[in-house]
Amino acid sequence: MSPARRSLLTTTAAASVLGALWFVPSANATADRHETRLQSERPAAHSETRLAETGSVNTTPYVVGGLLFLGAGLGFVAYSARQAQHS
Repeated sequence: MSPARRSLLTTTAAASVLGALWFVPSANATADRHETRLQSERPAAHSETRLAETGSVNTTPYVVGGLLFLGAGLGFVAYSARQAQHS
């Protein structure tokens, strides 16, 4: 593979990752519109900001998946290094 094509492939992969991250939602600590409207109708109501309830999340699949991708990446690096030594 030529160096120009390799850098183009790297650029495309990086752009794809950044494009995917653009659509990841963010959690903001804001009140619902319905609650805000009700509070504005009652001037004596005490307003407070509530944080988003995330609950308990099982992170095991994410850790295992991350380790698998890390292992695959290390395998590709080792394969590439071995190919470079034989060339």
